[in-house]
Amino acid sequence: MGILQIVKRAWLSWLDVERKDMLIILVVLFAFLIRIIFLFYTPLRGWDETVYLNLGYQLSQNPLIYSLANSGWSDFIPSQDTIYGWPSIGFRAPLLPYLISVFYSLNLNFIVEIINPFLGAVSVFLVYILGKKLFDNNVGLYSATLFSLVPLHVYFSEQVLTDTFVVFFLLLTFVSFWEGYEKGNTMQKILFGLFFALSLLARYTTLWIAVVFFLYFFIRDRSLKFLTDKYLWYAISFFFVILAPWFIYSFAYYGNTLGAFVHGFRAASYWGGVQSWNFFFINSWHIFSAVGVVFIFSLIYIFFKKEFYKREVYLLLIWTFFFLGMAIYMPHKEERFIMPIIPAVCLISGFCISKFKKYKNTIFGLICAILIISLFGLFKIEYEKSKNKANICFSEGNKFLASDSINKNSLVITNQSPIVYYYTQKENRIYPDPWSVESLKNIINLNHGNRIIYIFFTNYDMSIDSGVKNDLDNNFKKVFECSKDWGYSAIYE
Repeated sequence: MGILQIVKRAWLSWLDVERKDMLIILVVLFAFLIRIIFLFYTPLRGWDETVYLNLGYQLSQNPLIYSLANSGWSDFIPSQDTIYGWPSIGFRAPLLPYLISVFYSLNLNFIVEIINPFLGAVSVFLVYILGKKLFDNNVGLYSATLFSLVPLHVYFSEQVLTDTFVVFFLLLTFVSFWEGYEKGNTMQKILFGLFFALSLLARYTTLWIAVVFFLYFFIRDRSLKFLTDKYLWYAISFFFVILAPWFIYSFAYYGNTLGAFVHGFRAASYWGGVQSWNFFFINSWHIFSAVGVVFIFSLIYIFFKKEFYKREVYLLLIWTFFFLGMAIYMPHKEERFIMPIIPAVCLISGFCISKFKKYKNTIFGLICAILIISLFGLFKIEYEKSKNKANICFSEGNKFLASDSINKNSLVITNQSPIVYYYTQKENRIYPDPWSVESLKNIINLNHGNRIIYIFFTNYDMSIDSGVKNDLDNNFKKVFECSKDWGYSAIYE
């Protein structure tokens, strides 16, 4: 009878694990599905997205040229600085465009747009794995489900940007870190260096995470004895080996081995203006929805119960607050810039939900319902955006320039350079800044040769500048016009 009881318990335990494994598979599949659904309502790829797509295409033609020289398009890079100016584009982290280039090289272009939805869904599974390793299966499942529904992550998972992309590598970094330096897996200790290097190549602000690991080690050991771990030094060596090609690139293009990284942090001042220190707090509901509220209550619980003494808890707290502090310190802020803390926020929230005992599933279900409602609202906004008249007219203008009736050797002058190049594959120049008809004519005279030059005017992503429109109407021949309500585009020859 005793043996039967043991077998029965083992069987039930196995069934429980299998059930939970099936649940996380369903959560991951659901996460992938909702990210793909958002993908179908993307009316146009934006500026930053087309920069990465254009770079990927260029690299598929020549993987050794990471520059805008002779590229036929431009990013918004000041040209006055002879070192950190145009045409150097090292401020754009290279891992995503190089990955895109692989699929372009293999003629698997259709995969490019699903890279981030796929990695976003896999990241949900990695949150589950990390939660399971830090706490237990339940926390992993709660955290992964919350993460799968966080509006900011869902929204940016369908965009060709580095924000969702870097979260995938950061999660691999934290999983290998915990498995290596807390569980004693020597191979994971070394892989930690690999994944951290890839995270940095995915997005430069990952460098801030290095301080998180240092603080964790120092608090855990109350000394610097962690520096005596030879495998940590192997990991650091591996980290620099992976970065070596980028150091060589930096030296070749900037004259110093850290040039690309320096350019990355300088570029933060190029655009977007300065936002207030409380920007992320003001927009917290749009970023986190109900997870943000749960996180606040989780912090109260952690400090009231003194859970912060636990290693896994203070690792997540350091991760969250140090990165958030650095993001607040940076002058230019966008909601997506704090994407790297979303896994930690969800893990802390999942940990505290698991402490509610018999009410935890009810609370968890209510939170998920609010998140789904938030996602539905976001989906509705994106659907309406797909019918935006300015976007439609801009898209039609691009189709006109991409048509067979327009000579492939034509030059386009536009204020949306990377987007126009991506959709038309026509070489272009950016509007003169400051604007004047004389400056525009100078650009035309310098680039005319034997080809036709088109001037693309649009109110895509901006209001109509009536002064520019009048100058173009009075001095050039209009060959295309789209006017739909307040949306407007025109092309002049």
